[in-house]
Amino acid sequence: MSEAPPGSAGAGARARPQSVLFACTYNAIRSPMAEALAKHFFGRQIYFASAGLRSGELDGFAVAVMDELGMGIAKHKPQTFEDLEDASFDLIVTLSPEAHHKALEFTRTLAVDVVYWPTIDPTAVQGSREAILSAYRGVRDSLQKRIMEAFDWRPMGTL
Repeated sequence: MSEAPPGSAGAGARARPQSVLFACTYNAIRSPMAEALAKHFFGRQIYFASAGLRSGELDGFAVAVMDELGMGIAKHKPQTFEDLEDASFDLIVTLSPEAHHKALEFTRTLAVDVVYWPTIDPTAVQGSREAILSAYRGVRDSLQKRIMEAFDWRPMGTL
C-alpha cells in the first residue's frame, strides 16, 4: 500500500485523512513520538491517537528526545488497541511488523486504510547514554520527516 494518505492526488493537493492512529508494539516509544509530532504540526486539523499491541511503560529516552523539541510526552499513558474509546480512524500507520499484523486484523471488517512505515526499535541500541539518545533522535527525526511528507505539511507563509 502507498505511503500517501487516502485520497492522495499525486502532484496536486492531497486530501488529508480526518483521523489517524499510529500503532507500534507497546505504545511507549515510536507511536507516542509520532502522535506528538503529528499533533504539533497539524494541531486540530487532523485527529491523531496512538496505541500498541501490549501494555507498556512510557520510555524515558523517548520523553527526553521529545523534550529537546519542546514536545512533552511525559504525561502520555500507553494504551492498547482494546483500550481505544473510538476505533473509527481513516488511516492506521503501523510502525512495527507486529502492529501491522494487528492493525490488519483489527480493521478486517472496517473501511480503514493501513500503511506500514518500518521504524527501527531504538531499544536495540547498546552503548553509552549518548549513543542510545542518538538512536532515539534518529527515530524521532525519521518520523517527523515522514509525517510532514505523508500529510503534506506546509509552513504558514509570511505576510
